[in-house]
Amino acid sequence: MIAVIDYGAGNLRNVCKALERVGGRLKLTDDPRVIASAEKVVLPGVGAFADCRNGLVARGLFEPLRDLALAGKPLLGICVGMQLLFEVGEEMGEWKGLGLIGGRVVRFRGPAFEGARALKVPHIGWNQLHLLQPHHPLLRGIPPDSYAYFVHSYHAQPMDAGCVLATTDYGYHFPAIVARGNVWGVQFHPEKSQDVGLRLLRNFVEHTFAPVPLSPLHQIAEE
Repeated sequence: MIAVIDYGAGNLRNVCKALERVGGRLKLTDDPRVIASAEKVVLPGVGAFADCRNGLVARGLFEPLRDLALAGKPLLGICVGMQLLFEVGEEMGEWKGLGLIGGRVVRFRGPAFEGARALKVPHIGWNQLHLLQPHHPLLRGIPPDSYAYFVHSYHAQPMDAGCVLATTDYGYHFPAIVARGNVWGVQFHPEKSQDVGLRLLRNFVEHTFAPVPLSPLHQIAEE
């Protein structure tokens, strides 16, 4: 069973429908006991980093979710759910993330910088995925330069470039797909990305994870 975390974020129905379409057996829940008993966990997210983080905290899910991921529970973060995997988010102030992947979540540089084209923020629409680690199991069957659908004003700025599986160019390259051990994340919305998004979700649903604990991060990333 896959636990889809219900913490007040939007678009949960579409995420659940997409996961069911690729064979996922789901439970939409905010019960820590159900999440702990699940084989895998999906953390969706729509809106602001602070609101989503506080939604987890208010339901008593923040620390338990972090502990489960560190213990080896497979976790997929989507959009703001991916951003919450990092140490710090800078939206609406500075907020502590789950700290599962080193780095910060920062606003797009814009509307113009160092001669680059003007950027409209939020970034909304279809953009190409540039695969950096095409043999990672999350990318199985996804062609190079496939398109995915994005809606966001902030993006991840990882400490370790090795955790970036794919980037997207929106004025400059930013991480579109990340992974560290059993923790995977996508900045775009797979439930809105047609065949590419469904393939990615299928890869998460079907992949057999080794129960390997994730080493905790010991230092908050600084810019």
